[in-house]
Amino acid sequence: MPSSRKNLLLVSVLVIQLILLGAFAYLYSDTKSQYDVVRREYDEINSQLQELRQRPIVVTGNDSIIPSLIYESIEPSVVKITNRGESFFMGEYYSEGSGFVYDKKGHIITNNHVVEGADSIEVTFLDGEIYKAEIIGTDAYSDIGVVKIDIPPDQLKPVFLGDSSEVQIGERVYAIGTPFGLSGSMTEGIISQLGRTLPAVGGYQTPSVIQVDAAINPGNSGGPLLNINGEVIGVNTAIQSETGVFSGVGFAIPSNLVKKVASSLILYGEHKHAWVGISGMSMNIQLAEIIQLNNTKGFLIQEVTADSPAERAGLRGGEEIVSIDGQEVKIGGDVVIGADDISIIRLEDLLVYLEYEKSPGDEIVLKIIRDGEIMDVKVLLGERPSPEEVG
Repeated sequence: MPSSRKNLLLVSVLVIQLILLGAFAYLYSDTKSQYDVVRREYDEINSQLQELRQRPIVVTGNDSIIPSLIYESIEPSVVKITNRGESFFMGEYYSEGSGFVYDKKGHIITNNHVVEGADSIEVTFLDGEIYKAEIIGTDAYSDIGVVKIDIPPDQLKPVFLGDSSEVQIGERVYAIGTPFGLSGSMTEGIISQLGRTLPAVGGYQTPSVIQVDAAINPGNSGGPLLNINGEVIGVNTAIQSETGVFSGVGFAIPSNLVKKVASSLILYGEHKHAWVGISGMSMNIQLAEIIQLNNTKGFLIQEVTADSPAERAGLRGGEEIVSIDGQEVKIGGDVVIGADDISIIRLEDLLVYLEYEKSPGDEIVLKIIRDGEIMDVKVLLGERPSPEEVG
């Protein structure tokens, strides 16, 4: 065979090999890409399946058996928490509260005030098993605490945290905990109001609190509040009572706030709250008349904290003191009527927005009324002082 024909044949074979190699590479790349897509979809479906397995299955056709099914589903997740400590005034002491399993890593959610000041903590499951626990983090402002026990994951059944923004007044709820040390107690009631505030340390407030008429007593603190689907929509935390026992009004920290705070406590051991550095009161008819303002929405700034984000932004507090219904009020300060793109009807609206949507270091634009004129003021949010600082 002539040399030229031989070379041509070799070149042809090489070209064919390159074409086949390119086709193979393309097919491999395309197949791998499809595999990656299928794998991601599989992982997502598997994750959703695992989440669904955590949800209690509730039969809604017979109202009389729903509470029993809810209790049966949540029972393995609810614990009694014993706080043991020693103080100069009280000597050795112990107190009890409630909690529930948050994840497979052994994290337990309870109230800050249940574990505050503890020298040692014991977690007791309703089947009698007792474990030593360590405090992972606490937040006095939301009254949320997280402790951790060392236990195999397959022995833990985390609760399913529902969406507290979807709860409605009149909705049936169930509170489970250890009132008066009586483990596994369950009470039933309805959500009697939403958007309450509870006082926190340093004059601050915990916003968007759920009000219930299900019986909550000492020892229930830290236990779960559930809806009819068995989802935890809140953490039982306080009662309104003049006797120290339940008298018709109880309160729970909403699950959406619990999710945010608990995640921070587990990751960092603390939760940082956005801070403006103002205090005041919501507007009303009497106040609007006194300051000659044709507006009863928003809230009046009475005080601006020194060296706070509010002071640095130029917000103004009141100077003249007047009496309204026997209460001394400083007037002359700015009236806040908006934050970014939301309207501020009352002080609680700003508290909720800061708590759920903002973090230290974020910027917020407050819409205010000053000397009868509406203007925007940009505020670079700071970090709320620690409970020890505001004590």
